Amino acid sequence: MGQGKEVKTRPDPQVEIQERGEIFFFYRPKVNKEEAHSVDDVQRLYIVMRPESGENPVEEKQDPLSGKEGSGKDSGDGDEASGSSSGTNNRSEGGHGVEKVNIEKQILLRFIVMGKKTLPDPSKKSQPFWGFVEMVTKNVEDVKNALKGEDYETKTRGHRHKPPARAVGEGIYRILRHKPTPTRKHHTHLVYKLEFPSGEHEPQESLNIEPEGSFLIQIRNPEQGGGGRSGFGGLKRKRKAQFPAHLQAHLGHTRFGAADPPDFLNYEGCEFLLISASDDIEQELGMELEPDSVGECDLLKIFGDDVVATPLLRGTWD
Repeated sequence: MGQGKEVKTRPDPQVEIQERGEIFFFYRPKVNKEEAHSVDDVQRLYIVMRPESGENPVEEKQDPLSGKEGSGKDSGDGDEASGSSSGTNNRSEGGHGVEKVNIEKQILLRFIVMGKKTLPDPSKKSQPFWGFVEMVTKNVEDVKNALKGEDYETKTRGHRHKPPARAVGEGIYRILRHKPTPTRKHHTHLVYKLEFPSGEHEPQESLNIEPEGSFLIQIRNPEQGGGGRSGFGGLKRKRKAQFPAHLQAHLGHTRFGAADPPDFLNYEGCEFLLISASDDIEQELGMELEPDSVGECDLLKIFGDDVVATPLLRGTWD
C-alpha cells in the first residue's frame, strides 16, 4: 500500500502537506474477555502511525536514552482504566535529548492510545476526543509487544487476562496545514482513507472508523494545566511530554496549538485532541487520497501473524 498519494480536486485547495504515511487502527477487548461482539466489549482503541515522508524528511524524536522509548505499557488496559489519569509503570520522565530520524529511509512508529473506545462521531463537529502518544520507536517488536495479551495477578481480583489487540483498519494518512484566512486561524488536520477493510462494516461503524475522515488535531501544552474543554485531567505530571525548547516555543502560553510541525507526535506523553471536521475529505479540503496499490495488506507485512486481523480482513468482530 505505501503512503499513497493526494490528488487535488480544486485549483487551490488551501492546504499544505506536512506529513504522509500509513495508519493502522486496533481495539483491545475488555479484561478477561476472549473476544468482542460490540463496542461495549472494547477496552481500548489504539492508533499506530508510520510517517514515511513530508515537508522535512528528517524528523526529530525523543532520544532513546530518555528512558521512555519502547516501554509500551499502556496503563489504560487494566481494571482501573480512566480517561482522566493514566497510572505509571515506573516510567522515567522523557523528552530529554533529541534524535534525528530520516523517515524516508528508517521506520518510525507511533503507538497512540485514545481516551475513548471510539473515534469522534463525524456528525458531532465540536466534540473533542483526547488521546496521547504512549510509545515512539524504530523497533517493530516494541509495537508487537504492546499489542500482545498478557496474564497478571492483582491483590483484589486475583488472576486477570488481558486479551491481545485486534487490527480493525489500515489506510493512508496526511497531517496537513490548513492555510489561515481572515476568518480562519492557523490549524492542522489529520486526514485518513482506509484501504482495509473495503466497504462499510459493523466493527468499523461502531468505532466511528469511517472509510475516510478528517479531524482537527490540537497539541496540548504540557506547561499549561487544567482539563479545559477536553473534559480530561490528562496524564499525570511525570508522564507528560517534555518537548525541547524550540518545539515548546510553538505552543507559547496557549493551552492547545497546531500539530505544526508533526514532530510533536514523536515525544511520548504528547497529549492531543481530535475534533471531527468531515467524513468527506474532497468536499472539505479540495483533495482526495489514493492508496498506491490495491490488495496488499501492509499491516501483515509489518506485524506478521503476531496480530489478530479478522476485523481488518473480514469486517467482523473477533
